[in-house]
Amino acid sequence: MRVPVQIKISEETFTPRQQAVLTAALDLLVENGDGLTMTAVARRASCSKETLYKWFGDRDGLLTATVQWQAAKVRMPTVDRSHLSAKVLRESLEQFARDLLTTIVGEVSITLNRTAITHAAQEKDSLGNIVLENGPLAIRRRLKPILEAARDARLLRFNSSEDAYRTFFGLVVRDVQIRLLLGDKALTQSNVEANIEADVKAATDQFLALYGAKANI
Repeated sequence: MRVPVQIKISEETFTPRQQAVLTAALDLLVENGDGLTMTAVARRASCSKETLYKWFGDRDGLLTATVQWQAAKVRMPTVDRSHLSAKVLRESLEQFARDLLTTIVGEVSITLNRTAITHAAQEKDSLGNIVLENGPLAIRRRLKPILEAARDARLLRFNSSEDAYRTFFGLVVRDVQIRLLLGDKALTQSNVEANIEADVKAATDQFLALYGAKANI
């Protein structure tokens, strides 16, 4: 009997109209940083504030949905445990790495993370926790079952899926995100994007060299 590993999350169930609103909110974050208000989003998205409150509750609810929508760009592979092969595993890891890099080097992600870090340092509001829980931690929770399925299929060897995930994340992201957040002039977004495919392959090769249980992975 086939037992698929399906990573289905609520972040990806927004209606097209809600997606348009969340895209407007992300655009405003890029333009204004802290200047995200229900009034501004309603005006940009051509909807009423009443609709925003109905869909998202309060400003924190809107921020949460906005971060979830951004994090949903990192698609999660769906694999079949009984037919998980070395090829499928590699393709799944490469897809995750490609989406992750493409998302975190974008202007939206950089602005969102910078704003969240500033708010956390100032204890200004809950944006820091919202970004942490619905961004990095949510993405982690989606990939770990794939790693565990690969371990069950004897394609990977590790004691802790958390440690394995952190290793893979580190190999994929390296110092790119922190350098972009700090405005390293030697590292441009276009340069990173141009090298994403090479970086994805290198990170996957390195991870499988560390954790692969079979030489043909």
